[in-house]
Amino acid sequence: MKSNKHKHKFNRRRALECRLVEKSKNNPGYLKYMVTIGEKDGTKHTQPAYGKDMQDALSRLINIERTVKVERKLENNTGMIFLIWLVLMGAPSIWIEHHTPWFLVYTMGSILLIMIAAVGWYNYIKKGEEHV
Repeated sequence: MKSNKHKHKFNRRRALECRLVEKSKNNPGYLKYMVTIGEKDGTKHTQPAYGKDMQDALSRLINIERTVKVERKLENNTGMIFLIWLVLMGAPSIWIEHHTPWFLVYTMGSILLIMIAAVGWYNYIKKGEEHV
């Protein structure tokens, strides 16, 4: 029986092993990998990663972890999100004349652009996961 403790402690997390599990049946070109990660304290755990190749899968796994970290910080700072939203909606009123259509374009366009970027990021992170 394997131990969940690795014999070495590291100063940062490391991918210890990455093995191909299967090809996607529904999404051609995507593969599922199982990645064994060694933590700083020496513990190990295995996580699935999805991508077109091993490098893509590891990159997506890292991006997922970064996204989760940002989401946790944003959960605690809802006031900051509201403040950013107010600035984005209010900033055009300072620099642009109110009687032109550009006022609406900049006001709504900035929010729309952020929403499109967020949806694009989410789709990039989840691509391949539900199709394997």
